[in-house]
Amino acid sequence: MQTIKVKELMVPLAKYATVSDDATLYEAVLALEEAQKNIEEGRHRHWAVLVCDRGGRVIGKISQLDVLKGLEPRYAEIDRLTEASKLVYSPEVLKSMLEEYYLWKKPLEDICKKAAEVRVSAMMSTPVPGEYVEEEATLDEAIHRMVMGRFQSLLVKRNDDIVGILRLSDVCARICEMIKVCSL
Repeated sequence: MQTIKVKELMVPLAKYATVSDDATLYEAVLALEEAQKNIEEGRHRHWAVLVCDRGGRVIGKISQLDVLKGLEPRYAEIDRLTEASKLVYSPEVLKSMLEEYYLWKKPLEDICKKAAEVRVSAMMSTPVPGEYVEEEATLDEAIHRMVMGRFQSLLVKRNDDIVGILRLSDVCARICEMIKVCSL
């Protein structure tokens, strides 16, 4: 895999769903839907939206999980949610948290109102240093970062600019293609 570069598999920023940091969840949903229309044949659907500042620089990402957490604002009340989310909870502990924090008591009531009011900046994840990879990096380096960081995607950089996104789905698809051509 040394010869495969990240830039060969990345989705260019111009072809990915993006919204400004002052956009609403509703606007992010529309941007995602629009980006789905322009997916190249053989590529998987997008499952995240990149968030840009007023200067057009990527400052965050909204994943499917971010959307669900954003629709139930009480998750913000749970201490160390990000840190603790890596732990495995028993079904009993999860149920008690649901009751203690009064989560999802009105599961999807007023979803349209919430989607129109909640800003993506309130629900986005801010990338950590290991979540970036240079476009000239090898695929093995990118895979290592994904595995060790448990990332579903990496932001692809050219110098200091984000130029694309490398998704786990595209990496796995390429690996599967390589396996299928093996003569066993």
